[in-house]
Amino acid sequence: MNKLTHFDASGQAHMVNVGDKPNTHRIAVATGKISMRAQTLEIIEAGTHKKGDVLGIARIAGIQASKRTADLIPLCHPIALTHVSLQFQINKPENSISCQVQTETTGPTGVEMEALTAVQVALLTIYDMCKAVDRGMVIGDIKLLEKSGGKSGEWKAD
Repeated sequence: MNKLTHFDASGQAHMVNVGDKPNTHRIAVATGKISMRAQTLEIIEAGTHKKGDVLGIARIAGIQASKRTADLIPLCHPIALTHVSLQFQINKPENSISCQVQTETTGPTGVEMEALTAVQVALLTIYDMCKAVDRGMVIGDIKLLEKSGGKSGEWKAD
């Protein structure tokens, strides 16, 4: 098992030193979903929500969140993202919406946290915009699907 990298030899939290790591092209893909009542999904899909285009606003929120990850997660490095894409998939039989985010950079550290943060904020934005009609929505299944680049190379979820 690898050691936890965010603690020094004396057990104190620290920001990992990436100064000597080479710049490599790095990609991370994360996913999650929000489940809701069928009527709520119909409102989102029809675009008739009085607050506007729910998925369009959630997409922008997720992209903005990816760029602010270092402000939210104390030991994350600020990263110059080179690309962020965010897609939603509506699943009518499950009354859910899945969100998948891909983040990219060329740098000395990965972009997994940026992808995970974007997914969560996008889904939270859907919740926020629709809570007046459905407070019982459930957000879950948030996980990293894959990452590439850096010393550890490629990784894919089982």
